[in-house]
Amino acid sequence: MSSSPGRLPLIAGDGLDAPLAWRDGRALSRRQYLADVRALAARLPDTGPMLNVTTDRYRFAVGLGAAMLRGQDNLLPPNHTPDTVARLRALFPGTYGLADDDVAHVNLPMIRHPAEAAPLGLDTPAWSGVPCIAGDALAAQVLTSGSTGAPVPHAKRWGLLVSNAKAGAQRLAQQMGRGTLAGVTLVATVPAQHMYGFESSVLVALIGGAAFDAGRPFFPADIATALARAPRPCMLVTTPFHLKMLLDSGMALPQIDLTLCATAPLSPQLAARAESLLGAPLMEIYGCTEAGQVASRRTTEGPEWHTFDGLVLSGDGDHSQVQGGHVPEPTTLADVLEVVDAQTFRLLGRSNDLINIAGKRGSLSHLNHHLNSIEQVQDGAFWLPPGEDTGGVVRLVAFVVAPGLSAEALHGHVLGALRQRLDPAFLPRRVVAVPMLPREPTGKLPAGPFAAWAERTLVHAAARGPV
Repeated sequence: MSSSPGRLPLIAGDGLDAPLAWRDGRALSRRQYLADVRALAARLPDTGPMLNVTTDRYRFAVGLGAAMLRGQDNLLPPNHTPDTVARLRALFPGTYGLADDDVAHVNLPMIRHPAEAAPLGLDTPAWSGVPCIAGDALAAQVLTSGSTGAPVPHAKRWGLLVSNAKAGAQRLAQQMGRGTLAGVTLVATVPAQHMYGFESSVLVALIGGAAFDAGRPFFPADIATALARAPRPCMLVTTPFHLKMLLDSGMALPQIDLTLCATAPLSPQLAARAESLLGAPLMEIYGCTEAGQVASRRTTEGPEWHTFDGLVLSGDGDHSQVQGGHVPEPTTLADVLEVVDAQTFRLLGRSNDLINIAGKRGSLSHLNHHLNSIEQVQDGAFWLPPGEDTGGVVRLVAFVVAPGLSAEALHGHVLGALRQRLDPAFLPRRVVAVPMLPREPTGKLPAGPFAAWAERTLVHAAARGPV
């Protein structure tokens, strides 16, 4: 299919024989991808949308392309719990699921990937060229939880996704001192279904010319193995949670060429450790569901973020907006920014996690940043119990994973470190030792589930008394 105005190719790069993905050391070409997309598209229902629950990143990309060829959009909810799936069925009655194994249990009509790769040959459809998709075609619905818990869809058009992916790929290539990402291998610890993983692994490969590892390593040993077998130049796409877990493992790590991090601001100390142990610069991406990826920074060079080419900022504080490039309309950002100029800002905290204690305003993400910077703390998070207000003073609780310290030693260790970093108003009333935090695969702690977990944990810890 030839390109025409308003239509954009499904895949770009250095020719169809270049790899799009690597699976267990074997290259999967872009030509093979097109054949697999067309083969799967022929098996899909006539109507959608598709809920793609595949665990293999390559098969996720095949499902994405196949759905778009059939004019169907992809649903990207925050999770695949029974409650979320039920809400999706009510919101999108024609939804079906796509899986690559028998483990995925979702209450939807299911389609499974073919067991074998589609054949390649001069007489196969893959040789008919790269298909093009209308720029205004609805490619994905990114769903976030509203105040009622019901999924709130954010429509993503193919043309704007392509523009965003090109801008992101250009910034990554610049950081690596390259003209393009052709020949670069991505190893991602984040699922393809998450917006960050979708943009920075799947779309960056489809549109930016890189190739991704088909797996999603989670544990440090698996991440190190995936990085060691990935052809260089190699980039690790990860989160602060996964990165800290990897660096704290004490394992010998392979040298790579770039680390990309997102989902929460990273401390300069952790960034410096990552650059030293992995032998590569670390870059953070800033974005939101509404606008996509909009800015980046090299964390060790300072707190300033720089917008992608074509994007400009306006406003300040908790009323900051971005526009231009892949963001055609002024879009309010969900964070509190200090806008330095039209292309530069500092991130002060999220609008929805600001707390006021004794007249002093702070950000929970900022507090968590300091908590996780403490030596021997593997993971930690502050929580503000509802109704905890005595004489106008809010009492915070800190949940901490630090297996090398007893509960009593942990309390003094954490408070001693936090006194050097925080205003006394933000010191926690209790420091509770826990074996792990209920993080999602992306490393996030959704407010609702985290609050329910925190309440249960405090009940279980009540017998030990206030530590």
